[in-house]
Amino acid sequence: MIVKEVTRILEELAPLAHAEDFDNVGLLVGDQNQEVSGILITLDTLENVVEEAIAQKCNLIVSFHPIIFNGLKKITGATYVERTVIKAIQHHIAIYSMHTALDNAMEGVNAKICEVLDIMDPKILIPQKSTIKKLTTYVPLDAAESLKNALFEAGAGTIGNYSHCSFTSKGIGSYKADQHANPTKGKIGEIHYEEEMQVNITFSAAIEKKVMNALFKNHPYEEVAYEILTLENTNQNIGMGMIGSLQNPMKEVDFLKIVKERMHASCIRHSELRGKPIEKVAVLGGSGAFAIKAAKAAGADLFITADVKYHQFYEAEGSMVIADIGHFETEQFTKNLLVDYLTKKIPNFAIRLSESITNPIKYL
Repeated sequence: MIVKEVTRILEELAPLAHAEDFDNVGLLVGDQNQEVSGILITLDTLENVVEEAIAQKCNLIVSFHPIIFNGLKKITGATYVERTVIKAIQHHIAIYSMHTALDNAMEGVNAKICEVLDIMDPKILIPQKSTIKKLTTYVPLDAAESLKNALFEAGAGTIGNYSHCSFTSKGIGSYKADQHANPTKGKIGEIHYEEEMQVNITFSAAIEKKVMNALFKNHPYEEVAYEILTLENTNQNIGMGMIGSLQNPMKEVDFLKIVKERMHASCIRHSELRGKPIEKVAVLGGSGAFAIKAAKAAGADLFITADVKYHQFYEAEGSMVIADIGHFETEQFTKNLLVDYLTKKIPNFAIRLSESITNPIKYL
């Protein structure tokens, strides 16, 4: 198995197209065609993680956070980033990062937090925009069904829990082929009228290339007439954060104690307690203060995240409790998620969970 094949499997879970624009995801170091001897899963890629990969005979590191974020102008070993990249290159170790692509995944970072905390029936807190597209094309009646099936096979036509979704309508199309054309139907130099089917089908922006390949490969016309629109509809399965409910309402302090224990948090910084039971809980791994308003609007009693600034705690305004449990703490189980996922997808392959401690924050 080569690097490209492993990353293709990872992108089934978290397509890179769903990563935030500011992010740097994908293969950051290495050759995509290199044969993989073993995979090391980590939250961060640091020098000690590369050393661990060498010791474990793993030449592919799958990292949640990207070691290269703002770009490198020099690679001289002057910084921890440069030293890590140099060591990886010297030992032919590829580094692949998922970061916000996994943050936005339905079964990603936030789903894992919900699993650990027994938060039931989680839904996306902030759906990602511009992730749904619509294809409209025109095809002869006798080829419409086979074309639709090819598009379905490519992943188009899925809406929530439903697949093979499309809308069709009949009409008359016209065209005149010039002397350079090779028309499937009609004659050169004559206007041809064909009874056609208009096919409308939606698809995820992440699979646009795959859908277009299926369209061109299976459409009978030499020149394919089509339109692609980006829809304003929200995608219920892609986005930041999640919100769900506890099986039974709990006292604030009691649930915060559970959070501290299960998330291995050294401390919890939180806004003023309301003296009301906790039932609806919102979570967002990493720096999630930007989602405070969304959590309030969704009716959360408690919002669990990290990196909340002093004045941002005021934004709770008594309507919910904001709990900052630490950046590393909210994302630490991501490694386990990826190990479990890859182990199921690639059984009998060397997949290792990194034991390196990469949390840069220490507590006295």
